[in-house]
Amino acid sequence: MASQRILLHVCCGPCAIVPAQRLIEAGWEVTALFHNPNIHPLTEYLKRREGILNVADRIGFKVICKDDEYDPQTYFRAVSQREANRCFHCYAIRLERAHSIAKRGRFDAFTSTLLYSKHQKHETIAGLGRDIAGGGSPIFYYEDYRTGWQEGIEASKKWGIYRQQYCGCLYSEYERFRKDLQNVSGAGKPDS
Repeated sequence: MASQRILLHVCCGPCAIVPAQRLIEAGWEVTALFHNPNIHPLTEYLKRREGILNVADRIGFKVICKDDEYDPQTYFRAVSQREANRCFHCYAIRLERAHSIAKRGRFDAFTSTLLYSKHQKHETIAGLGRDIAGGGSPIFYYEDYRTGWQEGIEASKKWGIYRQQYCGCLYSEYERFRKDLQNVSGAGKPDS
């Protein structure tokens, strides 16, 4: 009997290591989907894309890169005036696309590396995935990959995989580095 096929939405190389390894060990035939219109700027997108391709080459799974669908305007339109709940809308864009591709490709299931990160809204992602699947085929496959957090970090460092400093969107970049702006703006002020 052929193994079941799963489409694994991936956001970057480091976050893909543990989920991909666990799925393969469990007998799944893994294909990754790199679809992330939220990532800003384009240079960051390209670094993360290269990271996932490196991880896929090391572990041994296929990757679908939807570069033709990289359009940050899609993300900004979805979150505009909804910034307080932007992560939900960002998850929805990516999980809905993963479901669509998994359905068209006749995959048995789909899931996401978003379930690996300790910084993401885990329950929101899991609930949204189940809602999008709607009890039909493909199913949303749930696993809590956060238990492998440190393992993934260590492997990505050992392998030299690009490790990003923020979630991906312009808002998360600002939140991550705003202290640097405060430090710079405090320096060099003229005395009153």
